Amino acid sequence: MGSPGSNPRPLTDDRERVLGETDIVALIGDHVTLRPKGREYVGLCPFHNDHKPSMGVVPHKQIFHCFSCGSGGNALDFVIKYHGMSFIEALKYLAERAGIELTPRTRTQRNDNDFEDAGADREQIAAANAFALDFFRTILNHQQHGTTAREIVARRGIAVEMVESFKVGAAPDRWDGLLKTIEAKGLPLDGFVAAGLLKRRDNGDGFYDALRNRLIFPILDQAGRPIGFGGRKINEADEPKYLNSPETALFHKGSTLFALPQAWRAIQASRVAVITEGYTDAIACHQAGVANVVATLGTALTNKHATLLKRICDSVALLFDGDEAGVRAADRAFDVLFPVGIDAKVVVLPDELDPDELLKEENGAERFRDALARGVDLLEFRFLRLKERLEKAGHDVGSQARAKAIEEELRHLVDLGLNAMSPIRRQTVIRKLARIADLDEVTIAKSVPSGGPRPTAESREASAETAVQRGPSGALEHAMACVLAAPVLLENFPQESQDILQAAAYSSAPIGQLASALATLDGSAGTGMLINQLENSESRRLAASFVAEIDRVTEGNDERISNYFIDCVNRVRMERHRGDEVEMKLDPVATLSRKIEATREKHAKLGGNPLALPRPS
Repeated sequence: MGSPGSNPRPLTDDRERVLGETDIVALIGDHVTLRPKGREYVGLCPFHNDHKPSMGVVPHKQIFHCFSCGSGGNALDFVIKYHGMSFIEALKYLAERAGIELTPRTRTQRNDNDFEDAGADREQIAAANAFALDFFRTILNHQQHGTTAREIVARRGIAVEMVESFKVGAAPDRWDGLLKTIEAKGLPLDGFVAAGLLKRRDNGDGFYDALRNRLIFPILDQAGRPIGFGGRKINEADEPKYLNSPETALFHKGSTLFALPQAWRAIQASRVAVITEGYTDAIACHQAGVANVVATLGTALTNKHATLLKRICDSVALLFDGDEAGVRAADRAFDVLFPVGIDAKVVVLPDELDPDELLKEENGAERFRDALARGVDLLEFRFLRLKERLEKAGHDVGSQARAKAIEEELRHLVDLGLNAMSPIRRQTVIRKLARIADLDEVTIAKSVPSGGPRPTAESREASAETAVQRGPSGALEHAMACVLAAPVLLENFPQESQDILQAAAYSSAPIGQLASALATLDGSAGTGMLINQLENSESRRLAASFVAEIDRVTEGNDERISNYFIDCVNRVRMERHRGDEVEMKLDPVATLSRKIEATREKHAKLGGNPLALPRPS
């Protein structure tokens, strides 16, 4: 039985083919902005709240590693962790990306694998969503059932290209349209129920379609897979106006942005993400040529949204209404974006129009872009509102109300992480507040209370994750790391290599497991291939971290790695020799007995010739 994080052995060949055809730099570069640094690439790590490029991608070894949180491994490990996929889902994703057809698996193979079983529900939901996507698109183009939906699409001015790009569809005006199609295909209902596409009748007798007589907007994840659906009513008498998929194992509103797959390239290129609300608003922006636009899914901007955007852009533009509700939304967005360190501005569209309405007017696209250009920095937007409150408190700098308002704002900024920011960014914030409060920067700087950001669920989770071992420690682990970085050492120094590949030599169980795995692998393989042969994801993570550390120490130079390896092996022997001397002084009889017994066991394995047994020294 496989353990969580291990790969299915029957799929080894498929795994090697897929990894062999996957360029890890191109893959990760599609998800995180990378820049070259020597022979490697660096970028913000997507697996913790990274404020500086902590993640390295090594193309010639096909691995990635974060020096801060310890995440690492090969291309499959990145996809599994980034998208929250099971091993099989990640393998299929990379196979499709590389144009590789995977070997068909039997039911026995699927059931025999623990790791795959753990993701079975996710696979069923993914398959159900993919089937429903095709069904809804077919209905939109159906001569009879899609007539009204097509009329709405035309009336709202959604171009054919946008319909195709966003995979817009329609649900028929009946209770069992999708259900009957599923049954006709002989498909199991479990995945459709788990995906929220089918609902059980109140009396428990059968199911019905959750989405009926609605224009359907598929919600795609960053990999382009349908993970949920938004349905806008076609009949104006129906309620609610929008009906969305429930939260599932694949779909989480607080970490998903509509139109992200379509906007990804434009956001990376412009380094700016425009955030609006509503499917049609986002589509209207794309149709007008403003392609770096995404939309929240009926929720406020969340920490996960902010972290996601920080990976691919430097700033965001928030489209808000100018009313009190819009101001409150801006305040909530500030609390989310400020700790992440991403710049933001507030954009209020003219005449209280939403993007879809504005872009349909004459010169609408030009007015829209002008509004984006005139957006107010979110920090200044907040401080200007503070200034308004201060003016109401009176113009006397020494007034108690004025001082209290500034102190409260500073405490709030500290709670959000002001003191943890870089000196330059911290000074920028202080300068803006000083200007708006009409005080000198020194006074404001002295008034900043000490302390750090308030702990959040995300920060506590990140702290727990950073507790994992992030690299080799001690000479023995560094020697093993050298073998990982240059597998040829297994052949050039076989005896020394065998000495360090004994699991019992390591106090850490994961390190010991990695040593045991390495002892069975082919040393003629390159580092990337050697790491790919490791069956356990934790072993691959550790291996990537070890290789990254050796590359850092030796700058990836083969001769330096070899010399460093010999140095580590010599240090190991010296440490063991000192340990033996200490042990002999503490208990000489027991130590001598153990040495004699160990020598007997060694000779027994070599044939047991008693004449060859050396005298104890």
